[in-house]
Amino acid sequence: MADTEHQEPAEPQSRHVIYCGVCSLPPEYCEFGGTVKKCQEWLQKTNEEMYDRLWSEDALAAATSTLSLDARKRAEKDAHKKALKAEAAELKQAQTLSSSKVIIKRVERNKRKYVTAVSGLEAFGLENKKVAKDFGKKFATGASVTKLPSGGEEIVVQGDVSEEIEEFILEKYGVVPEDNIELIESKIKKGSGAG
Repeated sequence: MADTEHQEPAEPQSRHVIYCGVCSLPPEYCEFGGTVKKCQEWLQKTNEEMYDRLWSEDALAAATSTLSLDARKRAEKDAHKKALKAEAAELKQAQTLSSSKVIIKRVERNKRKYVTAVSGLEAFGLENKKVAKDFGKKFATGASVTKLPSGGEEIVVQGDVSEEIEEFILEKYGVVPEDNIELIESKIKKGSGAG
């Protein structure tokens, strides 16, 4: 104990963790998400070494070698069920997106004063608050998110900017197809005020 060297504790080393670009879990845990097939394709494209370590024939054989014959059959059956379930979920999501509409309507507030209401953006994975902020910046006007009586949300933008909003959505948010945007013009009452 007389002459012991005093060593500095080693500095902790950071680890570089890879996260899946599809499900955002580490690739080792992708099998527990609902998008295993897509995750495998993504991993094969981006990190082939890790893909070989996790999903190659040898890796799968090594992982199942310790299982009994019944357990292997159950594992295969479960994997098949999960794949079918994921496929059905993707199909349902695609159908929902294709049938979803973004409705842009001009609403008259007072004489010659209009607001533009936009609804349906959340179906395409867009956050209404962020989009409202973008609208406010782009058109230099007020934009807010309001709750609808039907339970959804809509973005209310001050002014008649319905056509400009349609162009802006198509330009900035590529996830919304042009065919899914519907412009609704409010009808002006005939014979009111014009002389």
